[in-house]
This record gives sequence, C-alpha cells and structure tokens, in this order.
Amino acid sequence: MPAGTVRYVDHDRGFGFISRDDKLPKLFLHVSEVEKAGLNSIEKGQRWIFDTAERPDGTLMAVNLRFEGV
Repeated sequence: MPAGTVRYVDHDRGFGFISRDDKLPKLFLHVSEVEKAGLNSIEKGQRWIFDTAERPDGTLMAVNLRFEGV
C-alpha cells in the first residue's frame, strides 16, 4: 500500500491533499475517510497508508486509510 503525508488542509470544507512518498501525483483526502480510520480531523503533517480510488471527476482519492502518525 502506498504512503504519504498531508500537505494541505481546508478545515472549513473537510478535505486535504496527500503528497505521496512514491512521488506520484497528490491525492484528494476527504474527512469522511479519516473518520472511518478513527480520527476526527485532517491535520497537516499526518502520515497515512492508503489505497486509491477514482472519483467521479476522474481524479484519485485516498481510501482505506491507516494512520501512521504525525
């Protein structure tokens, strides 16, 4: 599973972006996926292991998250 670090967060809208360790394009991260993993919010600097899924607009998002730390 790929891993990465949250680099941008929009708390008001409940999303962020993960920069991947494998240098592939950034991934969209929604707070609902973070909540499924047991945390209440997205914070800059969080480390995640994740799967990817395609969004309706064709971009990729992080799903099936596993928290690694900050």
